[in-house]
Amino acid sequence: MSAYGYEVAVRAEAQLGEGPTWDAATGRLLWIDILNGRIHTFDPATGHRTVRTAHQHIGAVKPRAGGGLVLNLRDGVALLDPDGTLRWLHHEPVPGRRGNDAAVAPDGSLWAGTMRYDEAPGGGTLARFTGDGSAHTVLDDVTVSNGTGWSPDGRLMYYIDTPTRRIDVFDHAEGRVTGRRPLAAIEEGAGYPDGLTVDADGCVWVALWDGAAVRRYTPDGALDRVIPLPVPRVTACAFGGPDLTDLYITTARVGLTSPHPVAGSLLVVRGAGKGAPQPAFRG
Repeated sequence: MSAYGYEVAVRAEAQLGEGPTWDAATGRLLWIDILNGRIHTFDPATGHRTVRTAHQHIGAVKPRAGGGLVLNLRDGVALLDPDGTLRWLHHEPVPGRRGNDAAVAPDGSLWAGTMRYDEAPGGGTLARFTGDGSAHTVLDDVTVSNGTGWSPDGRLMYYIDTPTRRIDVFDHAEGRVTGRRPLAAIEEGAGYPDGLTVDADGCVWVALWDGAAVRRYTPDGALDRVIPLPVPRVTACAFGGPDLTDLYITTARVGLTSPHPVAGSLLVVRGAGKGAPQPAFRG
């Protein structure tokens, strides 16, 4: 099912590398190390890299339409301005809880997940944030809120609550979702679904934590591609590069007693498919 080989785009030792996102406006790949609170950028055209440390654990980073970044932090959602100023968009600290994966919807809103550090069942949420700071809870009985993405026409939303071992699909319209149902389930022994991305054909690519692979599922839930990787803790994936054909993959080394040398690095599979342009946050 796979003829793809990986390369190491950025060799790193991230404890919990996550959230690769292509920033089309700057031509850079954004990614994070959740547990070290680090925001990484990588310019594949020049090889230039930057690292910035946030003041707390960070679950996701996405570009903003007017420049700068939006961050899903431990205590809420914050805006990082181009001049380096950090300010809260929505401050809501909950003891024992942190922000996790997030995605920008077709309308430019941010859908940001949370989870408890102890991964207590039902302790997390998925909420929708608009540029004025208003928040609406979409799901309030989540354990580990993870991959979120939309079909190319915006009519479907895909979502992962990792312990369910499922990729779920919803009908999506005007910032609301209905009709939750399973698209696909990850079988025992194949790991747990983590981050996801949706390609230009509407297929869903899913990173498998403790599964050492990225999989692609068709819109009807059929598994049609597997990209095996040398590290067990594969966390998320996203298409990047000027033509959106390179699949960037984040990995983690946390909890591994003898990690592979590239665990915690940013990997890339050239020519893996064709990504869909991702909107920036309108805020």
